[in-house]
Amino acid sequence: MAALTQPNLLLPSTTTPTTHHTLSTALTASSSVSHLKQAHAKILRSGLDRFTSLLFKLILSCCSPSSSSLDYALSIFNQIPKPETHLCNRLLRDLSRSLEPEKTFLVYQRMRRDGLIVDRFSLPPLLKAASRTSSLNEGMEIHGLSLKFGFDTDTFVQTGLVGLYGACGRIMDARLVFDRMRHRDVVTWNIMIDGYCQNGLLDEVPRVFEEMKQSDVEPDEMIFSTIISACGRAGNLDYGKVIFELITEKNIVLDPHLLSALITMFASCDSMDLAKNLFDKISPKNVVVSTAMVAGYSKLGRIEAARSVFDKIVEKDLVCWSAMIAGYAESDWPQEALNLFNEMQALGVKPDQVTMLSVISACAHLGVLHQADWVNTYADTNGFRGALPVDNALLDMYAKCGALAKARRVFDKMPRRNVISWTSMIHAFAVHGDAGNALTYFHQMKDENIEPNWVTFVAVLYACSHAGLVEEGRKIFASMVTEYNITPKQEHYGCMVDLLGRAKLVNEALQVIESMPLAPNVIVWGALMAACRIHGEIELGEFAAKQLLELQPDHDGAHVFLSNIYSKAKRWEDLNEIKKLMKNGGVSKEKGWSRIQLNNETHEFLVADRKHKQSDEIYKKLDEVVHELKVVGYAPDTTDVCIDLEEEEKKGLVCWHSEKLALCYGLINDKNHCCIRIIKNLRVCEDCHTFLKLASKVYQREIVVRDRTRFHHYRDGVCSCNDYW
Repeated sequence: MAALTQPNLLLPSTTTPTTHHTLSTALTASSSVSHLKQAHAKILRSGLDRFTSLLFKLILSCCSPSSSSLDYALSIFNQIPKPETHLCNRLLRDLSRSLEPEKTFLVYQRMRRDGLIVDRFSLPPLLKAASRTSSLNEGMEIHGLSLKFGFDTDTFVQTGLVGLYGACGRIMDARLVFDRMRHRDVVTWNIMIDGYCQNGLLDEVPRVFEEMKQSDVEPDEMIFSTIISACGRAGNLDYGKVIFELITEKNIVLDPHLLSALITMFASCDSMDLAKNLFDKISPKNVVVSTAMVAGYSKLGRIEAARSVFDKIVEKDLVCWSAMIAGYAESDWPQEALNLFNEMQALGVKPDQVTMLSVISACAHLGVLHQADWVNTYADTNGFRGALPVDNALLDMYAKCGALAKARRVFDKMPRRNVISWTSMIHAFAVHGDAGNALTYFHQMKDENIEPNWVTFVAVLYACSHAGLVEEGRKIFASMVTEYNITPKQEHYGCMVDLLGRAKLVNEALQVIESMPLAPNVIVWGALMAACRIHGEIELGEFAAKQLLELQPDHDGAHVFLSNIYSKAKRWEDLNEIKKLMKNGGVSKEKGWSRIQLNNETHEFLVADRKHKQSDEIYKKLDEVVHELKVVGYAPDTTDVCIDLEEEEKKGLVCWHSEKLALCYGLINDKNHCCIRIIKNLRVCEDCHTFLKLASKVYQREIVVRDRTRFHHYRDGVCSCNDYW
């Protein structure tokens, strides 16, 4: 009688292979997280979770772009007792290529913690993740590990190290690794050249490429694209043409990406005719190349030409839509950007983070709060919130829409903050007249070991200048140099001149200019001229304006300033000369306008505007408001009216300023007594500032005005700027 034998519990039953195959096939076909979770449940119920290879197939399926759920993948990975190294390496590779490459380090940490073997195939994806996330410390640890295990001579590891150091701004370290390599293929050369590009060392790119040409490595389409892009960014059209000739000479196939790089280079060098000539020769037109044309025209402000190319693209992809939306957003066509975004959604095209950043930028530029609320909700419900660039953009958007409290709420809820986040919040406080909080956040930022950059100091100095904090401003300017070793730029000197000038220390402001180690630019002379205008320093103001015009002959502000002082001083000969210069140079004073949005419609007003359909009602309301404000002390201030008119005519003219018309439209049509928000393209004049303060008190309305440089929040007869703007 045959002996009875115990079944081998480590082997699958006769039905298991079919089940294993079925589940493996199901994982391959799964296209969503819910499907993968169902497959995982079946694996657990059937007892197949002891097959590590099947679980890893599930994990890798979770990492695929179509069903990305990296946290779920990692939770499964952490339940596998001792995964084999080659399977871990596949996971490292997929995570390093994912949208969240930082999660690669979680797998690495577990491998080290549990004593799992890390081999030479583990290191390249780890270095790739460190490169993509600019994680220098983690990358240097991997470098140390490669030295310890003797993998530092592996070509793939060395290439990864070159990419890491280049991405982290350590270009000399990248070059040291590169120079020690025995074998350098075209990929390695491309990464080295791209490292120079990333670090802004664009002039080094031609030299390195010439060095490459002396080696035995033949350049490919990718490296040509990198070099051409560098030429575009550097404005080096001559070398770009040399490369183009080399591409032609070598009969390199002009694939869409290489064509796109060439067109972008021509556009960057303001040679759109060359780009168009190249584009016209392409048949059929490719969406990638057409998108480059859209971006090129947009970059040069030729937005209608960009739209013409866009409309001819039959199969538009997301990149193409995003390029056109970005073109509108960056070319002062914000409403068209939002309209196109709505059109894109209607066609079922889902935006990505790049698209959202352009849409948020358009909302910020438009300055309309209800649209800002809409895009914030959209970003939240569609999973874009939490991404640092998006959160930073939303913060900036709310600040530019006059909603400081909402900007602060975005900041407070951010899971991560970087120097851009802190700088944006500080700048928001500054332009809204809250210098106290701007300084508080600046000091808090330093306490949290976030090092301020040069932009941060511009924001803080701006806050000081618009609040009259002279001593605080002086200390901060000094600390920028002594504590952070930041060399002051024109913007910092401009802030200091503005700070001192506003405080009526115009001679000291001039001393700052005279002590500058670099030649003062339009910003600096403009700040001094503005201070002289405020304090009636005519002689110095005239000098500043003339210096400004030497640098920028078509500066309308300087021409208008000189016209005003010559008119007031009855210097008719000088006035005629300025008018002649303006006429010959095609210079005209920028027309002031004010916009107000109600019921999803934007209404724009010019001075003495009679074009609006409610014009009669608006002027009737304006007469009523003027009468009511005169009761509480309002008297039209005609100081800034330099036209030769009778005094009563001057009073009528200042009463017809665009922001007053916009306010009256709001008082007529906003029955909910909400905050009235007005956007103005020029600086608010003294008369309108007084008018709006008194109106906020008499009509018990909050009024927010965004002018050229800042916000004015009027409540109960007081402005947030404390009359210091």
